[in-house]
Amino acid sequence: MPGDGTGSVIELRSLTKRYGGTVGIERLDVSVAAGEVFGLLGPNGAGKTTTLRCLVGLLGPSEGQVRVLGLDPVADHRRLAPSIGYLPGELRLYPELTGQQTLDLLAALQGAPVPRQGELCDRLKLSRADLARPVGEYSRGMKQKLGLVQSLQHRPPVVVLDEPSEGLDPLVQETFYELLAEEAAAGRTVLLSSHVLPEVQRTCGRVAIVRHGRLVTVRSVAELRHARARRVRLVFADGLGARPLGAAERWSPRWDGRRVELLVPPDEVVPAVRGLLAELPVADLTVEEAGLDEAFLDLYRSGDGESDGEGDGEGEGDGDGEAAVGAAGEDEAADGNRDGSDGETTP
Repeated sequence: MPGDGTGSVIELRSLTKRYGGTVGIERLDVSVAAGEVFGLLGPNGAGKTTTLRCLVGLLGPSEGQVRVLGLDPVADHRRLAPSIGYLPGELRLYPELTGQQTLDLLAALQGAPVPRQGELCDRLKLSRADLARPVGEYSRGMKQKLGLVQSLQHRPPVVVLDEPSEGLDPLVQETFYELLAEEAAAGRTVLLSSHVLPEVQRTCGRVAIVRHGRLVTVRSVAELRHARARRVRLVFADGLGARPLGAAERWSPRWDGRRVELLVPPDEVVPAVRGLLAELPVADLTVEEAGLDEAFLDLYRSGDGESDGEGDGEGEGDGDGEAAVGAAGEDEAADGNRDGSDGETTP
């Protein structure tokens, strides 16, 4: 297996990718270790797909450096391909091929044995009858399951997943989360992009938040949740609705009848609660740890130095589609994109 002898499996140093005059991602610095499930978090157009395409060699950086297992994904594409599993955000497959033919084709392009193919099909509920049908007859969820199988079937040490749970029903999502945990436990590295906050909170140990093509922060999920506000909910005994809350007005009160919700910094919760109980007719009180959504929105809104004109050139969510063979297949798939175009080719 390729490697550079360091602790980092994925290393991005000042990664910048431009599409003409538009910036897809700019000066991104991220390091991901073995056995880590790392999330790239941001809304569509933030730069996530551009970053992943650079990681798997479908795009060459305009500036900066990308290393996966110590290798350059573009220059060392053939050597690195068997070691990467890749699921693109818009999976494009040959509609006339059956599911089994598709998996076999992609396995050949990955250039590695596929010891997990049968197991993954079973766990993701792709039956033999399903695999015998043309992919053109598949629902979106079935195509996504097929994409997950091909990304993991050869047991790659690095797995790159772009919006992996899109189209999956809740039961299959649970199986997918189990698979991610097993990958990490086996020492394999997973980098996934998502705009689904509960998914990232459930699966990732650390996240990089990107905004308009630039990095906002890299934090552990636990740190994000701990550092953000606590949600304080009050119900008033007098039945009256909105009223002045004095100093508590700075915590952005949200009223719903006789109930109010406040987002209070963690180090101010105890004095805040004492003051509210002393001054107001409180009938009920709850304090909850803020979820990742509050942490994300707080950081995203306060990101420094971003320009609203950046990050729109990568085509996330634009429906163009990608071939799953991008990281695993022919060098031409990478070569055709070094000029800054964002479309991938099927084999």
